[in-house]
Amino acid sequence: MKLTILFENHAGYKKGLIGYHGFSALIEHRGRKILVDTGTDGNVLLHNMKSLGISPEEIDALFITHGHYDHTGGLKAFLEAREEGIDIYAHTGIFQRRAALKPKWREIGIPFTREELEALGAQFHLSTEPTELLPGFISSGEIERRHWDRAVGYLVRDGEITKDSVKDDMALIVDLGDGIAVITGCGHSGILNIAEHAVRLTGKPVKALIGGFHLRGAKATLLKETADGLRSLGVGKLYAGHCTGIDEYAYLKTHLKNVEPLHVGKVIEL
Repeated sequence: MKLTILFENHAGYKKGLIGYHGFSALIEHRGRKILVDTGTDGNVLLHNMKSLGISPEEIDALFITHGHYDHTGGLKAFLEAREEGIDIYAHTGIFQRRAALKPKWREIGIPFTREELEALGAQFHLSTEPTELLPGFISSGEIERRHWDRAVGYLVRDGEITKDSVKDDMALIVDLGDGIAVITGCGHSGILNIAEHAVRLTGKPVKALIGGFHLRGAKATLLKETADGLRSLGVGKLYAGHCTGIDEYAYLKTHLKNVEPLHVGKVIEL
């Protein structure tokens, strides 16, 4: 498996790449290529793809981890850059209207309608269940939350505002034969829940946990539980970025050692 970070908060070290709040990664495995999320801005996504020598046309399928703008904002531009349509896999709840209330009201859901994306060639496959998208690529389905989660924001329905549990938060699991790689966009389901769910689903150990862990602002007790839990689970390597948090990344690095940061252009091979 080869994973290349296309969209991340930090640009890394290769000249010409752009860092921007959001997440997107390209996974190549068994001769197929899946794009996970599209970041916040389509121009940034396409710029980074071009700089890294990756064409939108070579992508076989798209996996959306959840319906927040910083993981779906590049969808429209990505579709417009392709000549053909593409299969997009995600949870049934990704198109819910979402908002944040602090520091002020703002929309934080997918910034496009399903209809306008379908008009550009999007072929949505939405499910709450675990699904093998392509050989070796598995959607986690909805994740059981046995520990804490990191849900944020609110749902807006018929003028009513309720807290958003972000039930559509899913992970992509890549079967490596003797283990699995788990790619999470933001980890709203709770990074411990995600890792344990992937192990229960596949019966295989996590060789790499990659993406945003949504630990920024977490209390020390939660960070300790995270480090202890991932150590007990035997996770081989952590590649943390996006919403993990700088201080929180430092905590994981100090207590687990087997942790690396993500940046645009970073390549992970397993």
